[in-house]
Amino acid sequence: MRIGQGYDIHPLREKRALILGGVSIPHSRGLDGHSDADALTHAVCDALLGAMGEGDLGSRYPASNPEFKDLSSLLMLEDVVQTLTKNNFGLVNLDVVICAQAPKLSPYIEAMQKSLVRVLHVDRSQVNIKVKSGEGIGMIGREEGIAVMAVCLIQSLHP
Repeated sequence: MRIGQGYDIHPLREKRALILGGVSIPHSRGLDGHSDADALTHAVCDALLGAMGEGDLGSRYPASNPEFKDLSSLLMLEDVVQTLTKNNFGLVNLDVVICAQAPKLSPYIEAMQKSLVRVLHVDRSQVNIKVKSGEGIGMIGREEGIAVMAVCLIQSLHP
């Protein structure tokens, strides 16, 4: 068994789509970044990569590479899942916390879970997502950005 932890944060900007967990969420601003800036999926990727001892997402998909401009983070997650499979690991569970003052994300949690479950090839019960507000404190509370923390447990599939 191995534990991995992931974290990502992106600022909110005008004229950007807000994508979290591969789900497009209606909002006046979206997360700014080189790819689609899906902070939830990025945190999940980093948690899985960390648990496997495979570095981090930025090393695999550097922002300096124009090939990854506006790339769907779900494609990145598919790549990480392939590495998980290649290394003979299986996901036991994933727990995610989204830190966002706005928009209200609770109506989208189920869609985000379904999106991740589909790419991770696991049961819905293995993926948990929750949202916490910034309580008006700091950059999250001032609605300047969204941060996501993820933790996963993986296990070796070797007998």
